[in-house]
Amino acid sequence: MKRILLAGILGGLGLFVWGGLSHMVLGLGEVGVRGLPQQQAVLDTLRASTPEAGFYYFPQPDSAMKLPADQIGGPHGILIFHPTGATLAMGGMLTKECILNIVQALILAFLLSLAPGLSGYMSRVGFVVLIGVLAGITTNVEYWIWYDFPSKYTAGIVSDRIIGFLIVGVVAAALVKPVAAKMQVVTAKAA
Repeated sequence: MKRILLAGILGGLGLFVWGGLSHMVLGLGEVGVRGLPQQQAVLDTLRASTPEAGFYYFPQPDSAMKLPADQIGGPHGILIFHPTGATLAMGGMLTKECILNIVQALILAFLLSLAPGLSGYMSRVGFVVLIGVLAGITTNVEYWIWYDFPSKYTAGIVSDRIIGFLIVGVVAAALVKPVAAKMQVVTAKAA
């Protein structure tokens, strides 16, 4: 249990540092993201027309999932809107991200401890990376499919997730061995 906890904390901190590097130095998390042209005019219109915070998509289809003829082929997109509260208070967001990364790494270390047959270091790293592939494509590719997220953004954020989980895997695989592998070592020593 101590090794799982240590792997989770160290792996989570590694994932957090990677996230900082990938976003702030490499720009991997912002590939395909741009600022809104004529931002002030758009914000003024949103303030006047959208008083409630929420997740919006447009154009909105009718109950039969059909668009009005005049909206077919026109602009489309999604908007996460908050009419108040804009801030650049990064401290709270970074703290939450660090806690999230540690929780993710703890879960990965726990799953790794339960994976029988992964006695080799590289197989344990590969197991965690495979979970990273799943984590990377699960929501991000769905957003690419359903909300038309930019392909560059999707590729960048999926890559960011896989590399992050590789870092967790390198740490966790060094510290955590599956229960079955530990039992084989104990049995071999006893014989």
